[in-house]
Amino acid sequence: MSNYTEGILILLMINGIAAMGVSLLTGFTGIFTLGHAAYLAIGSYTTAILTLDYGLHWFPAILIGGMLAMAVGYLVGLPTLKLMGDYYAIASIGLAESIRLIIENWQSVTNGARGIPGIDTFTTLPITAGFFVVMAYGAFCLIDGRFGRAFKACRDDHVAASLLGFNTPRCRVLSLSISAFYVGIAGGLYAGFISFIQPVMFDMLKSTEMTAVVVFGGLGSMSGALLGTTIITLVTELFRPISQYRMLIYGLVLVLVMIFRPEGILGQHEVGPALFRRLGRLFRRNAAATPEERRSSR
Repeated sequence: MSNYTEGILILLMINGIAAMGVSLLTGFTGIFTLGHAAYLAIGSYTTAILTLDYGLHWFPAILIGGMLAMAVGYLVGLPTLKLMGDYYAIASIGLAESIRLIIENWQSVTNGARGIPGIDTFTTLPITAGFFVVMAYGAFCLIDGRFGRAFKACRDDHVAASLLGFNTPRCRVLSLSISAFYVGIAGGLYAGFISFIQPVMFDMLKSTEMTAVVVFGGLGSMSGALLGTTIITLVTELFRPISQYRMLIYGLVLVLVMIFRPEGILGQHEVGPALFRRLGRLFRRNAAATPEERRSSR
């Protein structure tokens, strides 16, 4: 495999982890966000600072970056998720800009607008694939379980969900916290992939791209978010030689999908949970079978 192809696969899986986080909040809980680049920045800068300045191993550094993003998401969600409708989207823009300005002006820690160069390139294909598989499995199990049903109930009708006994404020804050954790993990992997980060990389355009990919793939479909990420990432890379028209083509693809498929590519259809359930039944059946039955099945 060429270095270029390997780099595309790594970037694709990093974007997929971030898309799963945004999909959990926007697609399954119904909270539209335009500020998730802030959590991406928190994960990236935390991982970079811990590995460069404190000599911490990259694995705990990535986890700490994800947990710090999760903690910020929880603290931000407590007051802001009382807002309904588009008001949280406006608040999330302010959050993203605030985080970016703090990073840009806290020069003693973040090196300011000049960014942080020389980050160890620890994000290899096996490491990224390991993170992606584990987090994808966790995301599909989450949305197919009790918490996933609670998130969907809050999305469809928060008043009816409250009357049915769901603690809707707690569900919304929990959804944002888990979403921020996923994006923070993606940020840590991203820092180890490109080996250089600076505040301008985490502006509102980045937040918009992350949300647009989820809408493109289908609100309410985790596998749709992954499919949308794959298509958008490959389209973006395919037209890199004509970079002056690349974002125009990117926007055209999104507009065409919104016209001809406004619910997204997969809508609310899901592929992952059925596959995981089928694999689970297969493993349980093999575990319950006798040695003779296993040999005969081969």
